[in-house]
Amino acid sequence: MESERLLSAGSVNGSSGDYGSWSDADRGGSAGGRRMSYSVAGESCSVDGEAVDEDVYIQQAVVFIEDAIQYRSINHRVDSRSLRLYRWYYSRICQWGLGLTIAVVLLLAFVERPSSLSMSSDPRRHSPSWEPPCGLTESIEAVCLLVFTLDLAVKSYLIGWEEFRKTKWLIGYTAVISVSVIDWMLSASMVCDEKLRVRRLIRPFFLLQNSSLMKKTLKCIKRTLPEIASVILLLALHLCLFTMIGMLLFVKTEDPKKNGEWDTYFRDLPTSLTSLLVLLTTANNPDVMIPAYSLNRAYSLFFITFSVIGTYCLMNLLTAIIYNQFRGYLLMSVQTSIIRRRLGIRAAFQVLSCRGSRQAAEESVCVAAVLKVMSKVTMKSYYREAVCKEARQHQTLDREQFRKIFDELDKDRIKEHPPLPQYSSAVLQRLQLLFSHYYLTLLGNAVALANVICICTVLVLNSEKSTAERDSYIMEIINLGFILYYLFEMCVKIFAFGWRGYVSYRNNVFDGFLTVLLLVLQISIFATYRFPSSHGDPSSYNVTSLWEMVRFINMLIVFRFLRIIPDIKLMALVASTLVDLVKNLRAFAGILVVVYYVFAVLGIWLFEGAIKPPPDMSILSNSTMENITSNYSMECGTYEQLDYWPNNFNDFAASIILLYDIMVVNNWQVFLEAFSKYTTPWSKVYFVCWWLTSSVMWVNLFVALILENFIYKWDRSHSCSVTDVERIRYETSVQLMFKYVTIMGCMTIMGCMTIMGCMTLRDLN
Repeated sequence: MESERLLSAGSVNGSSGDYGSWSDADRGGSAGGRRMSYSVAGESCSVDGEAVDEDVYIQQAVVFIEDAIQYRSINHRVDSRSLRLYRWYYSRICQWGLGLTIAVVLLLAFVERPSSLSMSSDPRRHSPSWEPPCGLTESIEAVCLLVFTLDLAVKSYLIGWEEFRKTKWLIGYTAVISVSVIDWMLSASMVCDEKLRVRRLIRPFFLLQNSSLMKKTLKCIKRTLPEIASVILLLALHLCLFTMIGMLLFVKTEDPKKNGEWDTYFRDLPTSLTSLLVLLTTANNPDVMIPAYSLNRAYSLFFITFSVIGTYCLMNLLTAIIYNQFRGYLLMSVQTSIIRRRLGIRAAFQVLSCRGSRQAAEESVCVAAVLKVMSKVTMKSYYREAVCKEARQHQTLDREQFRKIFDELDKDRIKEHPPLPQYSSAVLQRLQLLFSHYYLTLLGNAVALANVICICTVLVLNSEKSTAERDSYIMEIINLGFILYYLFEMCVKIFAFGWRGYVSYRNNVFDGFLTVLLLVLQISIFATYRFPSSHGDPSSYNVTSLWEMVRFINMLIVFRFLRIIPDIKLMALVASTLVDLVKNLRAFAGILVVVYYVFAVLGIWLFEGAIKPPPDMSILSNSTMENITSNYSMECGTYEQLDYWPNNFNDFAASIILLYDIMVVNNWQVFLEAFSKYTTPWSKVYFVCWWLTSSVMWVNLFVALILENFIYKWDRSHSCSVTDVERIRYETSVQLMFKYVTIMGCMTIMGCMTIMGCMTLRDLN
């Protein structure tokens, strides 16, 4: 495990308790890349036996603290030149450039042949897609591969050969780049006429290897698979058992009228398995039981029993197991990140203590050195201010005090609002007190609700009218009154809180932006139509019709009604949970992108052009379904009858949409039957594998993380008022969610390491 390697990294030179101790041999030092060598008590601080300039110690401490902030490993070169290269590599511009390169190489799949650059994926429309000239995408890909090669070279140099050999991801990175380069050379030699591009299938590896949290998530999924496999095996046993029972119940009889169930759903073993597998997802319920149920109502017990056991028991049990096991393994993985932070902070202390006194009896760091280091660390300003504030409370810092000042990194940021402006007039003070009261916000919410109710009433009354028959002027007059109130509310709040105080509330920024936008649109209506009159004719203006502008205003007003969310505690909690999911679960979204990408490429390889409409079926441009000309007979409920032709694997974008449709599992049996008919019955294996991966695995993981995120925030805010929830900016991350559980484990590990180090020192003395 990575945590074991981190622990062992702190025990070199005979000291398990010194997290910052390295030697040339342990770090893969060479003549070309000098390494630091620290002792436990700071008795020697040198680079290859030479005296080290104090600026080098400062630079090393800066890098170690940045490693701690970003949960990075400290196993890298620490000489001055390498540290400059290290900071440049992890700078924002360099990492953004690498991320952009990964995005470009992944997006090439939309442009490469078969290209997705067409208006429609429907093969009946014959809409031509833009095909890039030969060499265009290959040139872009060559530049991307060059960037990846440079990235690999820099990483390999910074961590050294010894660490490189231990890192499987970097070895895999090397193999993927090598295979991609070879495949690219084959494409160039064939003048873009190759049928199969292997490198397309392995491109998602570039995304995976660039995210440490994504690697941890993937490792957790891998370790959770045995427990998931046991439930899936039980689910397969359940499916096979009921399949055999179904084939025994629904057999072919002499009466053709009683063979509906057998003929449609239980004709043979593959058909029976498919029917019950789809029933497990409820996609064909109650269709699958109607033929038998119409003959005898007792047959419904078979299908109900199957659904209760499979859908409501085993599938939900699978969710519980995935949540429990995955959370446990992710907990262990996040412990590694917490330990990395502790090691980085400990290493920074070690180099600063070496800087202060090489022969000191007790290790300590002067505050001036800490402040100098913090001024050079790349981090958020409010965290820097918090750490410096804690450091200034001491004259010197010992090991424990140095560690504690960096506990500020684990705390939430409390957003302080600017003080209210001071007015000398008693009348203005009373008005300020009135307009800053919470009741004004409640009144604004009530007015916004009344505005939405008016819009809903008008929409209901005009639902049967065409746009030409609707009287938009009445709605415009109503909206004008409400917009004037919104403007009044915004102005008095600015008066009461001041401009800086007003914009310090996010809901005020949201509210004010939409109010200004509504006001601009209202002025545009007056400038275009003068004062709205029901006697005017909108068609006489060569501009957007009044109805279109009023409709847009109504949409903004409805959207503005979301301002009530921060004022309702539970609703604010749910909304903040959703926002955090978008911000902090990028690793899980990234893995989903990888899975989609791989299955889409496989789908194109297997099923490109497999489903073709009959020659006599075509759709005229700008036509409706009534213009479809065909002599082709279509069975009800099939791929053809449901007009699913745009869902295919003819290009990458269409493949993504089709995979999403199957993940939702609504009518996914239609795709099973269609591709089985047009290609081979074994095509069902591909779709079942995708269903297991996306709908069973990833969706359950996503549900588990939603639960964990919500429970975490609920436990932290159930005692807070609405004002407290608004006041606190939650910076929930995966590490932070598990921090309070892992912190005790990390402290125990650190304590054990310290005890082992002391025992080793005693033996050495």
